[in-house]
Amino acid sequence: MNSRKDQLAAINRLLDIMDDLREKCPWDKKQTLESLRHLTIEETYELADAILDNDLPEIKKELGDVLLHIVFYAKIGSEQKAFDIADVANSICDKLIDRHPHIYGDVKVKDENDVKRNWQQLKLKEGKQSVLEGVPKSLPAVVKANRIQDKVAGVGFDWEKPEQVWEKVQEELSELNEEIKANHKENIEKEFGDVLFSMINYARFIGVNPENALEKTNKKFINRFQFLEKAAKNEGKTLSEMSLEEMDVYWNASKKYFS
Repeated sequence: MNSRKDQLAAINRLLDIMDDLREKCPWDKKQTLESLRHLTIEETYELADAILDNDLPEIKKELGDVLLHIVFYAKIGSEQKAFDIADVANSICDKLIDRHPHIYGDVKVKDENDVKRNWQQLKLKEGKQSVLEGVPKSLPAVVKANRIQDKVAGVGFDWEKPEQVWEKVQEELSELNEEIKANHKENIEKEFGDVLFSMINYARFIGVNPENALEKTNKKFINRFQFLEKAAKNEGKTLSEMSLEEMDVYWNASKKYFS
């Protein structure tokens, strides 16, 4: 691994390159905070994919792309006399010190739950009106639900045992089933949302990240379906020309390779 001196030199090199690009490259000169936003979101998702795949070389590459965007935003901020990379770094350093009084102060904690509770209480003392204030509106729904539940749990609004949460899941499933039988379209959607929300909450209690779990299932399904497509092509057929029974044979075979 690189020494701290080499690490700082690498960051300095990146800052110098950004200065050059912003001065000399037509594309880089043209970018704004707003124009970079969707690209940053894309890079973040690419990093998330690499993490789920446990692809360390790809994680390194995608972290570099995300770091580039951070430096890019800081460069634009400095041009507007609003902030620079030092302000960005010092801001997060100050926050981390303030939010970790058990490390940089005299507060005592027993475990990570104490840390979370302290974190949320400190946010409120900083002037936030709600513990949910920091949940981004544009988060994907599954991630948002997980963050909401995690945050309210941090101030004690939570179930005590996983069994209680599972009972809630069963209750929501029953209510959904009732609305389906009654064919109440609007209520079906509401109850389905309640089922998903309670399942996401249960995932937290059993130590599962619901977003990661669902994405791994997505990847597994894609791999199995593409195996099925390839098998059909090898037979000179399209899937639409195969019966469900024929497709099931290859689908079951795909499970040996993608579990």
